[in-house]
Amino acid sequence: MADGGDGGVDRVHQREWGRAFVADGYEVRRCERMDNGFVIVGPAADPVRVRGQGSAPEALRMIAGKRHPFVSRGDDSGTHKKEMSLWKAASVDARAASGAWYRETGSGMGATLNTAVAMGAYTLTDRATWLKFQNKDGLAIMVEGDARLINQYGVILVNPAKHPHVKAREGRIFIDWLTGAEGQRAIASYRIDGQQAFFPNAGQDGK
Repeated sequence: MADGGDGGVDRVHQREWGRAFVADGYEVRRCERMDNGFVIVGPAADPVRVRGQGSAPEALRMIAGKRHPFVSRGDDSGTHKKEMSLWKAASVDARAASGAWYRETGSGMGATLNTAVAMGAYTLTDRATWLKFQNKDGLAIMVEGDARLINQYGVILVNPAKHPHVKAREGRIFIDWLTGAEGQRAIASYRIDGQQAFFPNAGQDGK
């Protein structure tokens, strides 16, 4: 949508993807705004014994080794790109097993979590969606805290030189608010069931 000029501001959580848009001239002025984390969730019984594993790639390698069901969004989203990078770090070609133990929903996070519940499968999700998700029914967090699971969010202005019709002035105002003191306080104050969902870090290089 940003490439096509269908919006003036892009809020993205896949840093390399966002930087590519800037490098290609479609967007300008990427700013970091906040982070949270990804987690690997799975059946509470944890048949693969990955609970507490400090390395996310090693946990995925164990799941693949047991051929236990793993559900992927498979939708080329930021979350899906993160998952693919973790499989690569694990030296596992999960997509070669598509339709067997590796299942791709082509859907958003909620639908993918529902599929994981139904299949008793493992999956990767961002923590905020997990906190909001109501149908946990037997799923629990298995792996968290690995630095490779940090989920950095940025905000980028669509380039008015490419798309003169976008509301660049308003976009700059919104980005300034979001990365300023008031916007950062709003991010820090947001809670889901009493838990802080995002951590503001505007002005930092990110993690």
